Amino acid sequence: MPPAGFTAVYNGKDLTGWRGGDTIDHRTLLAMTDEARAAQVAKWNATMRAHWTAQGDELVNDGLGAYATTEKDYGDFELLVDYKTVPKADSGIYLRGVPQVQIWDYTEEAKFTLGANKGSGGLWNNRAGAPGKDPLVRADKPFGEWNRLRIVMVGARVSVWLNGAQVVDHALMENYYDRATPVPVRGPIQLQTHGGEIRWRNIFIREILADEANDLLRAKGREGFTEIFNGRDLSGWAGALDSYEVKDAAIVCKPEQGGTIYWNQVVADFQARLEFALPPGGNNGLAIRYPGTGDTAYVGMTELQVLDDNYERVGGPIDPRQAHGSAYGLVAAARGYQRPPGAWNVQDVTVIGSTIRVELNGTVILNTDLAKVDPATYMGGSAHPGVTRAEGFFGFAGHNDPVRFRRVLVRKR
Repeated sequence: MPPAGFTAVYNGKDLTGWRGGDTIDHRTLLAMTDEARAAQVAKWNATMRAHWTAQGDELVNDGLGAYATTEKDYGDFELLVDYKTVPKADSGIYLRGVPQVQIWDYTEEAKFTLGANKGSGGLWNNRAGAPGKDPLVRADKPFGEWNRLRIVMVGARVSVWLNGAQVVDHALMENYYDRATPVPVRGPIQLQTHGGEIRWRNIFIREILADEANDLLRAKGREGFTEIFNGRDLSGWAGALDSYEVKDAAIVCKPEQGGTIYWNQVVADFQARLEFALPPGGNNGLAIRYPGTGDTAYVGMTELQVLDDNYERVGGPIDPRQAHGSAYGLVAAARGYQRPPGAWNVQDVTVIGSTIRVELNGTVILNTDLAKVDPATYMGGSAHPGVTRAEGFFGFAGHNDPVRFRRVLVRKR
């Protein structure tokens, strides 16, 4: 029986709910025509069903064939799974179709150069030296015994426990297919086959909703931050204060008003963490190294867009460099990682020198160096004289919509 709140992914009887799969970006599969997708899945199913069997409470693979892949796609989740394998086998679990939480023979000396001796549970397809690539400890049990994995994925942030020991701590999972593109926001769970028998049981999953996901993100990495908004009033802030108000512990831009407000301390390199909620079609921005006067998108280092991801439904077409998280008019952010209008989002912004990194709900959607952007490519040919500004204020650039901000923290670097 699954634990409270969890659902069994394997029913203990047959392969219902599973299809075949392979190492392919799930977005590539979804982009196929219905006919092409069905044909591809049929090919995978043929080889998967030839090598996977339901044996009571165990789902068994002989080391060959396509991967057992959930028919259902998942966003944020907690996954529990037991596995037992054999010497020299090599396997893993793909998260949203992305490789992988590694499972292998930690005694196989031929693979020590690949990290096998460090044990299972790491995000093996992360780049060398990246957090999560290697497990924090080796926690594998001897062959013949069952191992238990617990995996929590929020955005691209992954934590893994193997046999009760934490082996990955809130590490960003890289997209194996294209490291410049984030992992998909949703995708299947895949059990990889690779050269030796592996048995699986007690495969249970719990989908994590937005409020819990925000709590998990908010709890990590808080050291060194200063809370710059007290939740009651705009003490310590300057600028167009009359255009904003405080409601329910949030800073809110008044309808049909705008202008930039800012924390009245100069920052150079810094990290900001905040939560925001947008109305449908809502538009605002984060002022980065704002000088205190003028249009921050041009006279500041940049304005990072805060915009409804479905803005086109309300306001019409936009340039990709106007989408949420983008350095306005300069560099486009990845889209599709925002929560629905009205829901709270967690966002981290890191500014070091000329570089800016934006992490939205646990996924990095922008990681760029503005010094490398050719001025000839600026949107509309507009000059951005502030792009080289080395210091300034951090704040919000309102655009007439009641966008809300709360839990605003800054850490100077």
